[in-house]
Amino acid sequence: MIYQDRSEAGRVLAHSVAEAHLPGVKGAVVLGLVRGGVPVAFEVAMALALPLDVMIVRKIGAPGNREFAMGAVASGGAVVLNPEVVQGFGVSEEKLRYLIEEQQEEIERLESLYREGRSPVEFGEGGVILVDDGLATGASMRAAVRSVRPRANRVTVAVPVAARSTCSELSKEVDHLVCAMMPEPLEAVSLFYRDFTATSDEEVRTLLAEARKRQGSGVRSQGETGPPGSESRETS
Repeated sequence: MIYQDRSEAGRVLAHSVAEAHLPGVKGAVVLGLVRGGVPVAFEVAMALALPLDVMIVRKIGAPGNREFAMGAVASGGAVVLNPEVVQGFGVSEEKLRYLIEEQQEEIERLESLYREGRSPVEFGEGGVILVDDGLATGASMRAAVRSVRPRANRVTVAVPVAARSTCSELSKEVDHLVCAMMPEPLEAVSLFYRDFTATSDEEVRTLLAEARKRQGSGVRSQGETGPPGSESRETS
């Protein structure tokens, strides 16, 4: 399956989550990983009538190649590193500390931008459902999981597409994992989308505002959550 865009991926994923019959899901909060995971999470939250919030995760880019991740930092201060990559780039402890602090400052800026003075949504009895647009290595999602784990009764990861090997490893750190497609190997998440345009800060803010509006008015969903027969996987 190739998704048209993140919104379609979110509707298919919502169907997969519903079909997984996760325990306590009605009391969960959906957290979209900023930025690309938010449009996906929006569809999941609206289809399942759950609160939507964001989880900000920033890659720790390698010197001279910021897109190559040595690790990731998440809201709340959780840090995940790939020691082999850090060593391979010859990054000193002092330089690494600087890079981590740089991303922590950016997380604080984005928290302020997206929340506009509002407090984060409180985790309910059902814990959290962490949503991204896809997983390759899974470093960002692992940082997100470790950030929420101390505060959440239950941690579920839900994604439209992910490498099967990544799902296998990540399932050891979470209570449940739902993935609509698990190809192996997975060269790039973008290959499973016709439109993989970068999600903007303004789009994130708009989706959060729309979610608050719908939850306030009691509107439960946009309609169908996705086509029947979409592949679903759940690991507990």
